[in-house]
Amino acid sequence: MPHVREHTLDGTRGAVAVREWPHPRPRYAALLVHGYGEHAGRYDEPAALLTGHGAAVYAPDHMGHGRSAGERVLIEDFEDVVTDVHAAADLARTAHPGLPLVLVGHSMGGLIAARYAQRYGDEPSALILSGPVIGAWELPGRLLALDAVPDTPLSPSALSRDPAVGAAYAADPLVWHGPMKRPTLQAFVRTLDTVARGGPVDGLPLLWLHGDDDRVVPLSGSRPGVQRLSGGLLTERIFPGARHEVFNETCKQQVHAEVLAFLDRVLPR
Repeated sequence: MPHVREHTLDGTRGAVAVREWPHPRPRYAALLVHGYGEHAGRYDEPAALLTGHGAAVYAPDHMGHGRSAGERVLIEDFEDVVTDVHAAADLARTAHPGLPLVLVGHSMGGLIAARYAQRYGDEPSALILSGPVIGAWELPGRLLALDAVPDTPLSPSALSRDPAVGAAYAADPLVWHGPMKRPTLQAFVRTLDTVARGGPVDGLPLLWLHGDDDRVVPLSGSRPGVQRLSGGLLTERIFPGARHEVFNETCKQQVHAEVLAFLDRVLPR
């Protein structure tokens, strides 16, 4: 694993911590966009996959997550998070001008990456969405209909069939293990609608990865959102039996192979 560098950016609502997995002579830059309640430090393995393929890899901790500033898991406006991710992309572009940019968004990060692609459509060369919160995700509406948001954290077993993944998640002090917050749920609802109305990312190659046993972000809900976003350049890979984190699943070698094959196909030589 290459040396990891740490950066701090001035974000829209405080300091944003950014991890960099450097490459001495990269041929593209990759931006990892993490999911709800977690942090960029959980992405060492996907980063190693991409650096081994020739990428300089960057990953911000979103506001209220990981080592970034802010009340834990409080996001009042996802447009601010997209702006922070764009600042991380600027960091990568300043270090490596002229290189193609690949966005990889997981879960909530898929929603953020999708909105990034809509706002900055001329910048990315490829978009990879893993178990993305996009389309019809019913959880925020169900929780907002209750008088109080229940304190029922995500079950670690929902992440992967590999029990070691859930155990590491449960023991991680930088992971949020408490309840979701009402303003964040409201922001999810608004941004799901914004992305649905934002139109397709025409001309941007999109790889969609999803486990067919994902109970956190069900496959059937994501499908219409991904198809609407794709504008036709969609590569779909569904993994039988896989749960929410396909990069941490027992079939992750197959997932890795699909990612590299997609990038070999769509990035300039």
